[in-house]
This record gives sequence, C-alpha cells and structure tokens, in this order.
Amino acid sequence: MLGLVLLPVPLLAVVGSLSFAGGHGARRWFGGRGESQRAEAQAAKDAAAAAFYELDTAQRDLRISIETITAVDDSPAARRTASDFAALGQRIDQVSRDYITAVDAHDLDRDDLDAATASRARADLTRAKEALERTKADLDRFAQGLGPLLEQAETRLARLAPAVERARQALLAASNALDAVRASGLRADDLAARLAALSPELTKLNQGAGQHGVQETLRRADDVLRRAEAVRGEAERLPERAAEIDRRLVSLRTRAQAITTRAAGVEPVLSELRRRYSAACWQDLQPVPAQAARDVARAEEKLKEAQAAREEQRWPDATALLATVRALLNTTDEAVSAAGDRLRRLDEVSYDQQKEIERTRFAVRDAQRLAMAGRSTPDPRHARPLDDAVERLERAVAGLEGRHPDWWHFLSETEAVRQTAARVVQEIREERGGGH
Repeated sequence: MLGLVLLPVPLLAVVGSLSFAGGHGARRWFGGRGESQRAEAQAAKDAAAAAFYELDTAQRDLRISIETITAVDDSPAARRTASDFAALGQRIDQVSRDYITAVDAHDLDRDDLDAATASRARADLTRAKEALERTKADLDRFAQGLGPLLEQAETRLARLAPAVERARQALLAASNALDAVRASGLRADDLAARLAALSPELTKLNQGAGQHGVQETLRRADDVLRRAEAVRGEAERLPERAAEIDRRLVSLRTRAQAITTRAAGVEPVLSELRRRYSAACWQDLQPVPAQAARDVARAEEKLKEAQAAREEQRWPDATALLATVRALLNTTDEAVSAAGDRLRRLDEVSYDQQKEIERTRFAVRDAQRLAMAGRSTPDPRHARPLDDAVERLERAVAGLEGRHPDWWHFLSETEAVRQTAARVVQEIREERGGGH
C-alpha cells in the first residue's frame, strides 16, 4: 500500500479512468462535442423518420382517392391523373429507398461512433428528410388538384346503391304489371319476352360493382331501369290499347260502308258533268267509281286481317293494318268527294264567273300594294311574278269565250294565280321581319 501511495499522480488518473470505464455494458465517454454530434444525428434520424411516415401515410390516403376515381371514371382526365400518380409513386419509392439507405448506413448506437461519422450521418439523414418533405409537398399539391374529379367520382359512387335499387324495383313493378295484364286475359307475350331478356342483367347487377366495375354497373342499372319502365308502361296501357283497336275496327267498318254508299252516287254526278260540261271538265274523274270500289274492297280485306291480328293479340300488326285501312279510305273519300265538289264549283262559276275573277284580282292587287309599300318602285323579284299572274288571269278570262268553255281550266288557272300572289306576300313579309 505504501508503494501505491508513492505512484505518480498521472498514472493514478489513468487507472482511475480504466476502472470507471471497465464496467460491463458501459458506453465509452466522448465528452462535450462528440456526444452533441451523436444527439444531432439522432435528431436528424428522428425527423427523417417522421417525414417518411407522413409521406407514406399521405400516399396511402391519396391512393384510395385515385382508386375511387379510376373505378368510376375512364375519361382522358382520369387516365392522365392515374398516370401522374404512378409517376409520383416512382419518385416516392426512390426517396424512400434513399432514406432507408441513409438509416442503414449509420449505426448511431455504436460505442466507437466518432464525431465525424456522426456529422456525416446527420447530413445524410437531413438530406433524406428534405427529399421526403419536398416529395410530400408535391404530393399535397397533386392531391389539391384532384378536387373536381374526386367529387364527381364520389357522387357516382353515392349514386351506385340507389341506382341498383331503383332498377330492381322497376323490374318488380314491370313483373307485377305484366301479371295484372295476364290476369285480365291478355297474353302480352312480347312484353314477357322483353322482361325475360332483363334477367341476365339483373344477375350482373346483383354480382355488384366489384366484379363489373362502378361505371359499368351504373350504366347497366340505368339501362335496366329504362327498359323495365318501358315494359311496365306498355303493360299498363295494353288494356286501353286493346280497347282502342276494338273501337277503330268498328269505326273503320262503318266508314267503309258509308264510303261504299257515297261511291254509288258518283256515277250520277259524272253523268250530269258529261251532260252539261266539256270533256276537259270531267275526264280525270272517270276512273273514280271503279277505283273507289277497288279501294273499299281492299280496305275491307285489310280490316279482316286486322281483326285476326287483334284476336291473336298481335298488337303491332293490328295497328299497322288499321293505319293502312285508314289511308285507303282517306284516298277513296277524297276521290268520291271530288266528283260532287267538281260539279258544285262548275255550276257556281258557270252561273257567275265574275265573282271568281274579282276574287282573284283582289288577291293580286293586295300583293301589289304590299310590294309597293314604302317603295317608289317594286322589287323585280316581286313585280315579275305578279305581272305574270295578271297576264295569266287575263288569258284565263279570254279562254271563256266560245260555246263550251273549259270552266275547270279557268278555275285551275285562277287558283294558280291566287297561289302566286300568296307566295309573293309571304316572301315580302319574311323579308320585312314577319310584318303583317
């Protein structure tokens, strides 16, 4: 002990130091600046970890938004957004790899970590943190630009369940309406076939958007709704449609019989025309009796076909046949009426042609006054056809001279003159802004 007491002081210091540092698991003591560098590096590591976590969380949240958009929107804008997000994802992967590399490269818990190594670690981790933060800022700006697309996509998603439910309810309503029609004795086979064709579409709706996509499911729901409502509407109208066809069958039969009776009176009218007027006044009416008989016979044949279609509940065929019958009877009615009308008009004009002449001259003068309104000279586009109309009327009047004038030609000419005057008046009014 006396020897130890006599050891020099520096040696004691070394022994004391060794004894203090020799405990199990003890860390080497750097003292001041070295430990400060370790702490700064650890702070940089913690900050980088926080930036990495924030970027990863933001990317995950944004990926949900992108998936929402792409699930319901296949527009160019949506595809471009998905592509831009993929490019951002590559940047995120790169800065994340750089961050992990920086963390793996520096063990800040090493006993022999010196100040220079700690300083490099802090610098590398700070750069990694800044890169993560810049990428996070770019990601945030990208997310802010998604507003309209995301809002539209969420709106469509919100429509999905109600749209599918409306389609199901429409199918149920159509089925119920069809059952009610059949209970009344109407088969409605075509409506039943159209409703059956929707069954595969209902199956796909039930499989859901997960299998067929949101956009396609929305489209299918809207299509099923439209088609089911059409079937329901037609089914509900079918009893009235059948009743209307029944009414039209009765009405057209009655009309055909009436036209047959009236057609029998055409021949006496033609006989009177032949007796009193020149051939030019009635020759075009000669075929009317025979043509009327043929058209009425054909109409009656089509009526029988329409009745058969009605009994077989071929509604479109029955409707088409009745339209044909109506057209035939309209044509026949006009032809039969034309004979009597011809005789009446010829009698009137032959008794007093001056009334027809004055009526026509008034129409021409009225057009001439309008053409001159507000002008010193008329527009040639209006004056020329009116001058021609005056000459045409004069020729028609001159043609009445003789023992057997062509009264029908005279009436045709005066009608043509009045039409010319009316056309000029219409053109002038249109040019002047529709004035009357």
